[in-house]
Amino acid sequence: MIGLRAAEAARQWIGTPYVHQAATKGAGADCLGLLRGVWRDLYGGEPEPVPPYSPDWSEVARDERLWRAAARHLREVPGQAPLQPGDVLLFRMRAGAVAKHLGILAEAGLTPSFVHAYSGHGVVESPLSTPWKRRVAARFRFPEGAT
Repeated sequence: MIGLRAAEAARQWIGTPYVHQAATKGAGADCLGLLRGVWRDLYGGEPEPVPPYSPDWSEVARDERLWRAAARHLREVPGQAPLQPGDVLLFRMRAGAVAKHLGILAEAGLTPSFVHAYSGHGVVESPLSTPWKRRVAARFRFPEGAT
């Protein structure tokens, strides 16, 4: 199952330092870089080039660029669907802000957790606690075959 493979691949990135715009396991990654790296682990290449971006990208224009990019390559999951390992979580870090943080669900069930690259912490596995759950704007799943 692709979701379990994605969760396993994401956990292999734990301990990678946080580096803005990077996507290299063990050397540096941000949250998008983690997703790009897991995609490469699963499919062998990236689905599209990623242009340079700043930490506040899309905020001024209020443009949901990350959501649209995810929807181009991943399968959007309805909000009521049960969590599954490998789900890609898209977060709004502030109410009313654009969604621009990503994580990959590592565990579902009673104690869900997710892997993400977090500024100042690197790639870590965090509990999907109530404050994090409230920030989830959308969920996606990796496609069963390469896109």
